[in-house]
Amino acid sequence: MVSIIAAISKNNVLGKENKLLWHLPKDFKFFKETTLGHPIIMGRKTFESLPKALPGRTNIIITGDRNYKKEGAVITHSLEDAIKAGLSEDKEVFICGGGQIYKEALEKNLVDKIYLTEIDVETEGDAFFPTFDKLGWEISKKECHIKDEKHNFDFCFVEYFKKISL
Repeated sequence: MVSIIAAISKNNVLGKENKLLWHLPKDFKFFKETTLGHPIIMGRKTFESLPKALPGRTNIIITGDRNYKKEGAVITHSLEDAIKAGLSEDKEVFICGGGQIYKEALEKNLVDKIYLTEIDVETEGDAFFPTFDKLGWEISKKECHIKDEKHNFDFCFVEYFKKISL
């Protein structure tokens, strides 16, 4: 299974200048618990925005740079190769950024499940989650949280499964 995991604003913003625009501890915990033990796929810029390779997961990086090397990560040069590398070791792989990788995965119909943290804010950004036809997806789970002293915005964890057309 190929899954996407992302946190987005109401206007589909992922971030700005390779940084997240919100601090939601419950979302960080959700991301970690959901992806731990599974391969994660990301573009080079997303990987480089992290302090280090995420522990407890095979970090698979997609880059066009044939000379790119990073300790603690598997380097691939296409989304299909990254997915193949991830599925060779686990039954579920997670695509976790950035916007272009999400867009390619959805356009090529490579995704089975989407885990979205939908944040109740509109904001400016330079990285966006692609719009997708929600008619082709079914919400299998939705869990909402209201803002509090640790979370500046209301947000919901929403899981979408691709509908199977017969």
